[in-house]
Amino acid sequence: MKKTPFICKCDVIKGTVMVVKKKKTAAKVQAVVLDEEKLHGLIASLSVDGGQEGLGQLARTLQACLELSEPVQQIQLVKKAGSQLEALSEQEPDGALLQACLHALALVYTSLQAKNPLRRAIASALSSAPAWMQEPALGTLSACLSDCLSDPASERYPHAMDTVAACLDSFPLGERCINKLLPEVLQFIHKGLSEYLHLNSGLTGRHIAQAQLMQSCLAAVKTSVLVIQRCQETMGGSLRAELEDTLSRLLGCYTHILTDEEFVQSVQSTAGLAVVLLIRSVMGCGDEVASVVCSLLRSSPPGLDSAPRWLKQRCEGLCAGGRPAGVSLYLCHGALAMLSWRGALPGPQWEELLLLVPNTLLDLDVSIKESSTAMVVARVLTLWSSAALDCLQAGGQPCPPRLRRSLSGGSELQRHLLEHIYSHWEHPLDGVRHQTRSLFRNLLLLHQRANPPAPDPPEDPYVSELTRSLLGLEWHMRGKYGSLGCLVELYGAGHLLAVQPQLPSHLVGLMGDQNLAPYASDLLERLFVSHKAQLADEAGAAGEAATRDWMERWHQTWVTPLLRVLCRARLDQTTYILDYFLPKLLRCSPSSLAHMVQALQDTAPPCHAGSRGALGALMTCLRAAKAQGVVPSSKEGLWGGLVPLSLLQRALVHKHDQVRMDALGLVCESHRSTEAVSSQEMELVRHFLPPNLNSQAPGVRQQTVSLLKKLLCRLKDSAVLLQRRLIQEREQEQRDGDQRTLRQYKEFLRWLCVTLLEVLLPGSSFSKCLTSLHLLCLLGEFFTFSTGPDVFALGEAVTSAHAQNVLYCVASNFLEVKQLAATLLRQLPPSAVGLQVPERTLSVLQAALDLSTSTKPFDSVTAAHLLHLLLRQPDLGAALLHCAREQGLEVPPPPSTPTQPSEGAVLELNALAAVQFLLRCLQSEVSRSESSLLQAAASYPLYGRAHCITAVLQHLNTESLSHTEQWRCVVSELVAVCYRMSDVVSPVVQSSSPEGLIPMDTDSETSAGLQRILQEIQPRDTNDFFTSARELNTERMDDRHSTRTPTLNTGGEGYRVTAQMVLVCCWRSMKEVAMLLGQLCQSLPLHCTTDTHSGLITEEQVEGVGLYFRQQLLQSRHRGAFELAYVGFVRLTDMLCRSGSPALQQLPARWLSEVLEEVKSSDPSSKLCATRRSAGIPFYVQALLSSEPKSSSCSLLKMTMRELISLAGPSAIGTTDSSTVPQVHALNILRALYRDTRLGENVIPFVSDGMQAAVLGFTSPVWAVRNSSTLLFSTLITRIFGVKKGKDEHSKKNRMTGREFFTRFPALYPFLLNQLEEAAATVESGSGQVKLHPSLFLLLLVLSRLYPSPMDGSSSPLGLAPFMPFIIRCGRSAVYRTREMAARALVPFVLVTQVPSTVHKLLQELPEQPAAGIQHNHVHGTLLQVLFLLRSYQTDSHRPLPAGSGITEGLRGSMWLASRQNGCEVTRGAFLDVLVCLCGPRVSLLDDTEVCDLRREALSVLTASELVASDSPASSRGPGGTQYLLSLARVALSAAVDVPELWGGPRPSGRLLRCLLQCPQYEVRELALEGVLKRLQEEEEEEEEEEEQKRRRRRWRRPEWLDETTLSNLTALALHETHPRCLAKVLTVLRVLSSSAALEWRDGPRRLSREDALQRLLALAQSSAHSVELHCAALTLVSQLVVQLVNSDPQGASAVVGLAEWGSLVCSCCGEEQPVEVKLMAAEVLVSCTATVLTSTLLPLGLSTSLSLWRSLFTLLQDEDQDVRDSASDFICNVPAPLLSIDVTGASVCPAVALDAGVGLLCRLLELWGRTAEGVLALTEWLLGDKEAGEYLAAAADEAPGLDEEDFLFEKGDLNLWAEPVQWAKLLHGHVCSLIRAPGAAWPDQGPRIHPLLTRARAQALSSQRGLDSLPALPQFSSAMEHARLVLRLQRATLAVDVLDRLR
Repeated sequence: MKKTPFICKCDVIKGTVMVVKKKKTAAKVQAVVLDEEKLHGLIASLSVDGGQEGLGQLARTLQACLELSEPVQQIQLVKKAGSQLEALSEQEPDGALLQACLHALALVYTSLQAKNPLRRAIASALSSAPAWMQEPALGTLSACLSDCLSDPASERYPHAMDTVAACLDSFPLGERCINKLLPEVLQFIHKGLSEYLHLNSGLTGRHIAQAQLMQSCLAAVKTSVLVIQRCQETMGGSLRAELEDTLSRLLGCYTHILTDEEFVQSVQSTAGLAVVLLIRSVMGCGDEVASVVCSLLRSSPPGLDSAPRWLKQRCEGLCAGGRPAGVSLYLCHGALAMLSWRGALPGPQWEELLLLVPNTLLDLDVSIKESSTAMVVARVLTLWSSAALDCLQAGGQPCPPRLRRSLSGGSELQRHLLEHIYSHWEHPLDGVRHQTRSLFRNLLLLHQRANPPAPDPPEDPYVSELTRSLLGLEWHMRGKYGSLGCLVELYGAGHLLAVQPQLPSHLVGLMGDQNLAPYASDLLERLFVSHKAQLADEAGAAGEAATRDWMERWHQTWVTPLLRVLCRARLDQTTYILDYFLPKLLRCSPSSLAHMVQALQDTAPPCHAGSRGALGALMTCLRAAKAQGVVPSSKEGLWGGLVPLSLLQRALVHKHDQVRMDALGLVCESHRSTEAVSSQEMELVRHFLPPNLNSQAPGVRQQTVSLLKKLLCRLKDSAVLLQRRLIQEREQEQRDGDQRTLRQYKEFLRWLCVTLLEVLLPGSSFSKCLTSLHLLCLLGEFFTFSTGPDVFALGEAVTSAHAQNVLYCVASNFLEVKQLAATLLRQLPPSAVGLQVPERTLSVLQAALDLSTSTKPFDSVTAAHLLHLLLRQPDLGAALLHCAREQGLEVPPPPSTPTQPSEGAVLELNALAAVQFLLRCLQSEVSRSESSLLQAAASYPLYGRAHCITAVLQHLNTESLSHTEQWRCVVSELVAVCYRMSDVVSPVVQSSSPEGLIPMDTDSETSAGLQRILQEIQPRDTNDFFTSARELNTERMDDRHSTRTPTLNTGGEGYRVTAQMVLVCCWRSMKEVAMLLGQLCQSLPLHCTTDTHSGLITEEQVEGVGLYFRQQLLQSRHRGAFELAYVGFVRLTDMLCRSGSPALQQLPARWLSEVLEEVKSSDPSSKLCATRRSAGIPFYVQALLSSEPKSSSCSLLKMTMRELISLAGPSAIGTTDSSTVPQVHALNILRALYRDTRLGENVIPFVSDGMQAAVLGFTSPVWAVRNSSTLLFSTLITRIFGVKKGKDEHSKKNRMTGREFFTRFPALYPFLLNQLEEAAATVESGSGQVKLHPSLFLLLLVLSRLYPSPMDGSSSPLGLAPFMPFIIRCGRSAVYRTREMAARALVPFVLVTQVPSTVHKLLQELPEQPAAGIQHNHVHGTLLQVLFLLRSYQTDSHRPLPAGSGITEGLRGSMWLASRQNGCEVTRGAFLDVLVCLCGPRVSLLDDTEVCDLRREALSVLTASELVASDSPASSRGPGGTQYLLSLARVALSAAVDVPELWGGPRPSGRLLRCLLQCPQYEVRELALEGVLKRLQEEEEEEEEEEEQKRRRRRWRRPEWLDETTLSNLTALALHETHPRCLAKVLTVLRVLSSSAALEWRDGPRRLSREDALQRLLALAQSSAHSVELHCAALTLVSQLVVQLVNSDPQGASAVVGLAEWGSLVCSCCGEEQPVEVKLMAAEVLVSCTATVLTSTLLPLGLSTSLSLWRSLFTLLQDEDQDVRDSASDFICNVPAPLLSIDVTGASVCPAVALDAGVGLLCRLLELWGRTAEGVLALTEWLLGDKEAGEYLAAAADEAPGLDEEDFLFEKGDLNLWAEPVQWAKLLHGHVCSLIRAPGAAWPDQGPRIHPLLTRARAQALSSQRGLDSLPALPQFSSAMEHARLVLRLQRATLAVDVLDRLR
């Protein structure tokens, strides 16, 4: 029999508790385990002397079985015994022997553990016994089971329960046995349950024990359910009276479980099943049962009269008042699961019960808080809907009329259930959402079945209305997708498409949103699959032509929108189409691929900037198709000849990351892992890899590695297949082909290995190193780096230099590179790495030890990785002893080792030696730091050693250590030294201001510690110590402690130390202490004094560590220190819960109660930190609570939350110090708990209370309380509404329907309403004083996040209507921001259909004429509410306001508010904004006649206003003046620019635009220019669209609204505007205008030539560097002018003044230090002038300027910002085709390819220009690098090492992490050498210019070499930055010398 993996009983039961649907778990076969006496007795009873063939053989078989210890053999023998038992005849004489055989089988059966297959085999054997043997077998089994049940030991109860359950598991004999012993079995179950209930009360705080007890309890209740179910007949017979007492007591146990909230949900739920089952068993299936269950659900005793007296008494206990809400829920579940609902109902009470269940559940829905209970409610509702469906399927019997009415669509019950669905379909629990969807589907089925025959959807008003309302909902509501999917499933896609034909395009457009993509794709799949089936059915037998026709219709509906989005949308919007949608579409219709390929190659849709274009879309489609197995295999040519090779090569180096990834996926992915990799595919990978290794985007790197991993997997699997084929006899041709393929594989892998190793040079970028190391590790994983006979052994390709470069990668500043390099080094051949050489081991060890005392934090990580590499080297111990002797350290002698130690033994010994050595060093350094922390911070910060110790321990298997005594000593010393380290540094991190080391603590101990630190800093009365380094006088320090690391020794005169160093030393030391102590507690086995277990850490040590963490978390002030102490403490708390020690298990509960008491009693003198968000206290509480098992009842969390919420609320005794500090702590701790994801949904029940505490906290007079309340409120908003989904905070994506909000948090409904009423009452004040209610802002903020669901019923008890009057009243506030918030908060509360009436009502409140005493605040608030409501209506409804709404009349009646009659400019502006909202858009909300009248009146107001009328200056005179003018300007812009034709044509528009541009206020001019720019860009896009559609050439025409005068105004404004932003805008407008035709420049009446304009604009560009926006706009316009000038006269361009200055200005914008916006602009300029200036054969700007521009372009192509590089790479698209090589012509390529092509192109141009010699020398100067930097570095290199640079703590090095100067130098060198070798190049004598260059290059090479020689040993680790700089200088100089030597 097959052995299956073992799973222990605890795990099996836990699986039952945690998941409702129990997974089948396989159990391991275990041998029989009996005590020795029983076993010998059994074997003796089976002994036979011979004879008795059948029975004797059976006895011998069983005897052999018992003597074996191999379980599988035992099973085989039991099976054999079963066959022998079956063959026995009744005539067998020996009854005693037969009894012994049966007894042996029965005893073994009852002794085995649950789920053991051996038990199943015995059951099978006993079941196969002949009929005459059944009675003896029954008796024997009953006796054994009775013995098992009578065992008094409570620890045996679980086993006995399992045995009872096993007897009922498909074992007829066992079932008879249980029936026979029924009273005894039920008494045993009751006894077990009673014992468990008693034990539970004493396990508080012991979570693991409590969880195990819950599993046992669950098993007992399940077993009782099973017994009662299977023994119905027995219970109903003669035993009924005898069983009454037992059943009554059992029911009492169930009642206890149901009403005790300490029990976990699964136990209570099963108890609910048991209660209903027991009632059914006693009362039968008549109407009385339903009556009793109804009474239990209603909690009303009157309906119990029909039950027996004992049952009635017990049920009355369940009906007691004040029972938990969950009881009804579990009883509902029991009623649905344990009563039969299939077929006709037995009576009216059953019908009553069926309708009572959903109403009970819906009542619970509002009162429950826990998400897990919401999950059960959702599941039970779905169960109810299934039961109701079963009732309606009663064969042949009509459904009762009342039931049919209640279950039909539109009934009150259905309406309530739909409301439940709408409020839960966005629930955070996935299970609730899933159940909600199932319930919706079942409701539709109920509607169908209740009204047979089901009509077509259009004829069914219920279905039609439901469909329309669902489609009308916002698409961000994820719940609607599943509901629409149900409609598609039941009514077909045609139904939805008929209602909304644009549905496919809309859904494809939603695929860009990561949150919605999975839902949209599921709905799309249901739609297109259903639509295809419907169309096919309709086409039916109409023939082939009809088939083609419907397929074309299907393509038009589903494929065309997809291709349009793929080609045109931004890449980030199309990622999920590839992941979710496209594969499903191709799976549904594989033949559509050909249609897609054809459509994309023939008539590609127009592409937008940033989109993947047709090529990208083609790759996406092909990749998805290949993944689905739709594309033909590579045997038929490259993918069946669907795509040419050149197209794929272009895609592999495309500019866009995703296009490259899709192309690579097409190459690497395959449907079969054994599909051979063709030579073409390998060539494509060679083409792809070099330019793509250096990818900056992490996602692209991950995809590249993942895809190449698939390729390597294919290579390996197909190679194994080929090798297997070679072994078999085949024809020669086939063998030759296979061998050729294997040779190609080997060559390819060798090329890949060498390519990847050769890029790991000093100076390689982080991203290139990372990708290469990832791929090399994969090579090592799939193949091998050994040098053995394996056909793919890659060890020969790895040289010693390669291995050293990998070793030096360990010194990288990037942790991931360190880790990968260390992993790879363990895979490379040891001979290449060379660490087995003792001298090499010693030098690397010395480097590691030096780095472990470095002041640079990342050096200690490098040291740890180096030590990890050395741990497996046998010579490490000797090297450590050598180092110890050199440093004079006393290290204990190593333990004796065997002559040939195993790898594990070497690792343990080395780890022990390393830890002991580091420990001695650390002890020595701690001793010295106790006398001078400053000296430690400067010379030997302690954290490095501690980090290395932790790292060494992490790589050790602590469960199997052999030298336990030594390890115990080490552990004790480690714990002690950790405490000492902490004592040294804690005064700094626990001071009140650790960042500044300012001793302001009142605690004398802390102050004294700080004074000791600061004692050495003189003078103390200035702050220069905190800003600059200071030399410390070492003479005052103890000379005995002056051992220094040479790199930190500044000439022996002193230590360079800064406050930053001291602080970093302290908090990192605290961090490492925490990590080390956490590691010790988590990984080391526990040592108990009572047993002989070889543990290493004692309980006392663990408790001591816990108290240490408590002190650090409660007293540290430095965030870094307490955050990292928290990480260590979490490790400890995890270990406490898992430990077997009861004392340790109870520690978290004890510590938690202690800290809560301390928080309660804290005041300003307490040591607990009340600032810094309570510092480490929330972390301490978080760690203790997160250790509580998730499957427990979370009693600690509930207790803590209740305590904290009571503390966080306002104190009854008023605000005092003794109440304020605990309140602040409670608010801060609550904030941390609500944010903790590990507590998950368990904190949701307390959200309402937390929100109330936060809102009420705002009413406190104490600032600290208000501040903490703000933070808590912000956290709760995120917890309730989720993280921001989109930039617009007010979009519905970031909001929730009011129904859902108040259903999930019902307690907030009355609270928010009362608070809002109270706040609204304070808004209006007759005295005119501002009264601002403290929490009004919060209330409006919460309410503005809600919106009404269109599905809300009018009778909803939680409706939003009561809030509206109060929000409207808040609009009268004297505070502007409050009025605005009230307007924003009102919008969600008004349904779209109610907007017109609400707006009309608000407009009626406006005064109709000027009068005294008008409250302008009230007017302004009303206008804002009108404005926000109209805007939301415009956005949401997409239809005009209904006729006769009265809005136009209301506005015209108050038009005086917009005129000068109104003296308040704020209300004038608001009224004008309302007018713009109605009159501005092209499609207005009003009908044409109304809007025309309104526009006429608005125009007359505008004409008479300050902006246009000449009689008054447009100067702002009071508050709101500027806003008023801007509102006027918006009206004017609408009339002059946006839709002038609707306002009366060009006559008024020109005048209005001139007034706007000449307005004195710059804000008005800026707004006007923005409007003009936006309109011009829109017209440009419209023309592009027309051009695409009509395929015609664009001709620029001036817009009608832009007359000559306005144009001359714009050019004059460009020359005279003073405001930078306005000037930038006007220049941008002119750039757009001049992009299509040359502009006529005017300065007033004077015309300017283009040269004059160029000069003036150039001067502006040169002087505008202070403003990025202005600088970019000016330079872009100047560049456009330059291009136009050069185009108009290429020959005479060199004579134009200013072109050289323009060139140098562009070059200055390309520097690394420039802002990204400037570099992007420079890239755009260079791309735009590529064809005209850079590649012109006439060299219009001269050689020098042209080369400078080319160099700037190459600088941008190596910029760190990816957008800059991508933008610069577009220059390739503008290069004339004859100048380019074939493979990149006209294509968008990635920057690396563009750089290579660009340098090649420049060399080609130098030849065309005939300036090769000068060009080569210029390029050589580039190669050599900047002269100034070279001289500086040479001078630095000549100085003595160590004195040349300040020792910065966090040295950044080069800022550009992408550029690779070494690779750039090699690229340049290669192209220059090719140019020198080019045939026919003219080389005039260049000796005078070559000589100085050569001299400089040789000097640079010499000084660089000298600098390298002067660095210490292994400088790659000790002086990494300096080494890299010198290597680069040397490389540059060497390559330059080579070029110059060739020239000579």
